[in-house]
Amino acid sequence: MNPIAQISRATRPIFRSVTTSAPLASAAKPIPTTGFCFELSDEQKALQELARKFTREEIMPMSAHYDKTGEYPWPIVKKAWEIGLMNSHVPVHCGGLGNIGVFDECMIAEEMAFGCTGITTAVGGTNLGQTPVVIAGNKEQQKKYLGRLIEEPLVAAYGVTEPGAGSDVAGIKTKAEKKGDEWILNGQKMWITNGGVANWYFVLARTNPDPKCPASKAFTGFIVEREWAGVTPGRKEQNMGQRASDTRGITFEDVRIPKENVLLGEGAGFKIAMGVFDKTRPPVAAGATGLAARALYEATKYALERKTFGVPIAYHQGVAFLLADMATGVETARLAYQRSAWMVDHGQKNTTIASVAKLHASEIANKAASDAVQIFGGNGFNTEYPVEKLMRDAKIYQIYEGTSQIQRVIISRELLDAAKQTNA
Repeated sequence: MNPIAQISRATRPIFRSVTTSAPLASAAKPIPTTGFCFELSDEQKALQELARKFTREEIMPMSAHYDKTGEYPWPIVKKAWEIGLMNSHVPVHCGGLGNIGVFDECMIAEEMAFGCTGITTAVGGTNLGQTPVVIAGNKEQQKKYLGRLIEEPLVAAYGVTEPGAGSDVAGIKTKAEKKGDEWILNGQKMWITNGGVANWYFVLARTNPDPKCPASKAFTGFIVEREWAGVTPGRKEQNMGQRASDTRGITFEDVRIPKENVLLGEGAGFKIAMGVFDKTRPPVAAGATGLAARALYEATKYALERKTFGVPIAYHQGVAFLLADMATGVETARLAYQRSAWMVDHGQKNTTIASVAKLHASEIANKAASDAVQIFGGNGFNTEYPVEKLMRDAKIYQIYEGTSQIQRVIISRELLDAAKQTNA
């Protein structure tokens, strides 16, 4: 019997509520279809069920294996590609569906993250690499590089972070010099998701050597192919959690890049790199929400089975309140990522709420995982039980795709800028 079916009848209503994007609805009442509506479309429900079934059948049985071995889960990646759970936002002219938005991508991410966030990052990390080409590539670039991902089960990677430049993107040292019709790329990237398995990378490099040049004009975005001479991925990093994800440094030595692989134009790279996050932070928040939902599920199930003083520990107020807080966190994290995804899909600026969603869901995931370990007691500290892995996997959500501190910088800056405009 799969883990979903094993849940206690007593906890099934709350479990369904906190682990699905669609709220419970009474069959006797008509479902609203206009205005402020939380109901998913039939197509979205089908997509959600597809992702949930895939998670139960493909991801959950293999999660512990990939966590222990650190192998990249190519068999699962290929199956996800085959059934359409990857490359959801690739344009139609490249062979993609073109009609699946960030909201739908978030639904997939939450469902898969319930099974394993390491595998989810391995499968979904390619979206981060693709997005610069989606938002800034011309049709020829898109057809060549995005179309390649539709034709074969390949992945892309996003190359911005460096050994000395993470949150401080303006501190990037990798540089590209123009020579004739080519650019010569030199430098090093670090902590690149899919770094050793990607077919191609989006790479941000400094192209204006003047240190006084503003970041908005100093950097250029390039598409760099993995097989080009001078591109050398480093060793796979042995990380605390999400071990199925392939994370590496990449060295570029005199890599020759043709001019047609420049995205948008010289000096436009910083704008592209920052614009990506409005679309990619909501799915990261969704992944964190999925992990929190799994922590709640495991903790609730265990709390109904484990007895102390003659009753299940779920009936001790200290444990019951932990479960209540976890449920509250899952629901509010889900609402935040759904709103941020909905906004960007409808052409609205979502920078603030995307950071709110990423920050909140990251904090919720870590608290939920920690509380789950606490509920499991000594068993929670043991690798034979699932919550130990959840706690290790959760931490990276406070770090990658912008640390929790950077999210607070963005939120406060946007808040103060809005206040100044209002008071002007």
